[in-house]
Amino acid sequence: MKVTAMIEDSLINDAIRYSNAKNITEAVKIALKEFIAMKKLKELSGELKQNPLKFKHSAEEIRSLNRE
Repeated sequence: MKVTAMIEDSLINDAIRYSNAKNITEAVKIALKEFIAMKKLKELSGELKQNPLKFKHSAEEIRSLNRE
């Protein structure tokens, strides 16, 4: 998809520098992918806080099973 956007030069330059991208398009793709990944992790973290994982065995039980 082609997009035209007005973005500050300093922001684009930082995106290129920190992403090690070869051009603006690559830098924007990397930045968007990382932004979306962080948001998804934050969302999942919130879900886990509300509904923590439940395990059948304790850590010690699992260790003893692995040693057998």
